[in-house]
Amino acid sequence: MAPAAGSWAPVLWRACNWLMAAFFALAALVQVNDPDAGLWMVVYMIPAVLSLLVGLNPLVTGNLIWKSASAIHIFFCIAWAVGLACHLWLHSQQNILHEEEGRELFGLVIITVWMGLCHSSSKNPVGGRIQLATAIAIALLPFISWTYIYINKEMRSSWPTHCKTVI
Repeated sequence: MAPAAGSWAPVLWRACNWLMAAFFALAALVQVNDPDAGLWMVVYMIPAVLSLLVGLNPLVTGNLIWKSASAIHIFFCIAWAVGLACHLWLHSQQNILHEEEGRELFGLVIITVWMGLCHSSSKNPVGGRIQLATAIAIALLPFISWTYIYINKEMRSSWPTHCKTVI
């Protein structure tokens, strides 16, 4: 007998959160040789821990402490992302991914979107089909991007040394 429709949704939602927890932890780890490593390690470890908690128990998103921590982190990431976007708008001289601030901006956007998705899941820990499809796409995107950047050495050629040596 085939499994009921949607019975894989909770498993997929948890798996997406485990993937994102791993991604955020890896993103924190690769900051070790960055000039402001301590700051960025905290920025990435907070969503790593929050995502891991959702992966272990999706109902945690209804917890006041989890909701508060994620909302505060989302707020600061949005404020920082707006500042970086303004800086890039005024000073960018090349492809945004070749700018340190551009890569930082994309990291903040990924954090904000993922934490927002998790934060909105408190009413329905698995969400609808669209929310789950979005979660799967977002969870796979960082790993696909890292693979592409790792393979494409030309893309990394103009990056500062601390960015080239960690990948």
